[in-house]
Amino acid sequence: MQEAGLRRAAWFVVGLLWLVATLNYLDRQLVVTMPGPIKADLHIGDAQFGLLSSVFLWIYGICSPIAGYVADRVGKRPVIITSLIVWSAATFVTGIVTSFEGMLAARALLGVSEAFYMPAAVALIVEYHRGPTRSRATGLHLSGVYMGSVLGGLGGAFAEAFGWRTGFLIIGAIGVAYALVLMIIFPKPTSENDEIEALEVETQAASTPSVGAFQALLSTPGFRFLLAMNLLNGAAYWPVRNWLPEFFRSELGVTQAWAGVYGPMTFNGAAFMGMLIASHASDRWSITNPRARALVPAIGFLIAAPCLVAVGFIDFVPLILLCVLVAGMSQGFLDSNLMPAACTVTDVHHRATAYGLLNFVGTTAGGVMTYVGGMLKERHVPFGDMFQAAGIMILFAGLLLLLVKPRTAVAAPIRQPLPADS
Repeated sequence: MQEAGLRRAAWFVVGLLWLVATLNYLDRQLVVTMPGPIKADLHIGDAQFGLLSSVFLWIYGICSPIAGYVADRVGKRPVIITSLIVWSAATFVTGIVTSFEGMLAARALLGVSEAFYMPAAVALIVEYHRGPTRSRATGLHLSGVYMGSVLGGLGGAFAEAFGWRTGFLIIGAIGVAYALVLMIIFPKPTSENDEIEALEVETQAASTPSVGAFQALLSTPGFRFLLAMNLLNGAAYWPVRNWLPEFFRSELGVTQAWAGVYGPMTFNGAAFMGMLIASHASDRWSITNPRARALVPAIGFLIAAPCLVAVGFIDFVPLILLCVLVAGMSQGFLDSNLMPAACTVTDVHHRATAYGLLNFVGTTAGGVMTYVGGMLKERHVPFGDMFQAAGIMILFAGLLLLLVKPRTAVAAPIRQPLPADS
């Protein structure tokens, strides 16, 4: 009876955080689906428009390791709620700014506040789900990311109907209201899982030196491979996602409304499907192969790489959409397994910090390449060249995942516990 209650609580937390993850990505995705009206209203070019996404990603990345470290020590629940309040306020402000500098400042604040959410959230979820539901729980939570990105793809159509500012005002207000709800219904810290926590810590203790979190993580070979992989993944997929709408609009003649559908909605809808497939596959395969959490996304990347390269050589929209679908699915393969893979090579007390470092390298590289994409576009370099480069980077990212091996054996789960330190 008690175990059933613990399982329900574990999935209840995933459900609560699913909506937070949806808002997290909906807020950041809206900008990239409205290039026309935003550039016209603020009187900016492609490079400055790209900078709006790049600044967000750079600040998000820089703050992520700090955010993970804070969550590991202060507690994940207060970090999650505070982050939601601040980024929702920043989203609301985005809808009322009247200058490029004001928009840039709002995006910077969004980057700082959103950085604190994901490391805390995924670390909290893997504390609730320690056994054969870990990838599914992580993937289900991250399906909110895809839902937010898919909904964000409607931003172009929404802007045409109601103006580009309205969406930011509405979504920002919803986020603040939901944060107030979470203050009331979010499960409080408990000590129910002390016994399980001690078991997992004991399993890892023999190979875990008593050093700081960053030193411990960066001295672990498997985690270094994950860092290098996520740097390539971010450098490849962030600019692809951010510039897909403009690629369809400016180079393929697709309308603004449909460009958002063909770009973010297709990519992220496919990522959702990939998450469903990969999370079940890796949970099952991990029972017999502890490397499954890294091998499943490696397979996805090795399949997606040639599809991305092919986009640079074709101009047939249906075929390009098929390539975008495959690439999106590979991102879902990784997203549902990134934190579970990190758990196989990191100490239990450093998981939020680990995810923060992974976010740092991925989003910082993504910000650089998004800005480079804008500069190249102003120099009349076709987006197809960017997709080819992305394909090469995803190929090497897949090869790096093949090198990730678990640091220690993981204790078999006894039950689904509740976290004791969040």
